[in-house]
Amino acid sequence: MRLFNLFALAAALTLTGCHSAFIEATIFNRTGAALAVVEVDYPSASFGTQTLASGQEFHYRFKVLGSGPTTVLWTDAAHHDQKDSGPPLKEGDEGKIAITFNPSGSPTWNFQLLNRTPKS
Repeated sequence: MRLFNLFALAAALTLTGCHSAFIEATIFNRTGAALAVVEVDYPSASFGTQTLASGQEFHYRFKVLGSGPTTVLWTDAAHHDQKDSGPPLKEGDEGKIAITFNPSGSPTWNFQLLNRTPKS
């Protein structure tokens, strides 16, 4: 019986244990041409890649510390620097963000976010 109680306690702790909120980000290049220096800025940090070939995807996982806007910066095939704003993020946000570069020009943002910050 003690062994069963120990396993039950371990299972309960696993199910109710700490949960760290992360965002899974994916950048898609559907432009038909390579992009250079793709950078995503978010509250307190940034990530990116030097090149993103046509048809390629770039994946990154991050944790939001603080609150603020998101922005994607890139250099297009004509070597022009570009910038586009995305959703604001706040500490505790988790979920997915997809940034898709299409032939039309500006990227589209698709986000599915949940905030798990405890309410005071």
